[in-house]
Amino acid sequence: MYFNKISFRVRYAETDQMGVVYHGNYAQYLEMGRVEWLRDTGISYKRMEENGIMLPVVSLSLNYRKSAFYDELISVETRLKKTPSVKIEFDYKIYNEQQEILVEASTVLAFMDMRTKRPIRCPKYLLELIEKREKK
Repeated sequence: MYFNKISFRVRYAETDQMGVVYHGNYAQYLEMGRVEWLRDTGISYKRMEENGIMLPVVSLSLNYRKSAFYDELISVETRLKKTPSVKIEFDYKIYNEQQEILVEASTVLAFMDMRTKRPIRCPKYLLELIEKREKK
């Protein structure tokens, strides 16, 4: 399955007094990776919401291996786990500059109708974009 990779420097505000990234910030890093994966696939999260679809996280799992530090360049690799249905699942790896794995993670998000707050199936246009992306 196709994956996307983004890189950025750890900001001071994301660390504790020892310069280590606070563990709760990794969820935001995963979101950054996921939003960019969607964008790179041709899907605007903003446009999905404008069309009445939201993607709340229903499951989050993180396995911490090593710490990330202030001003370190880190990369988030985001991979679609399988073809979406009512849920969309992603696997992630976060690396430091030496290509050491810092975190392995996974998320499950549910497609929800914003008006009814009920689960819905993955929109057809999204499946088509994913299929097109997988063929590249």
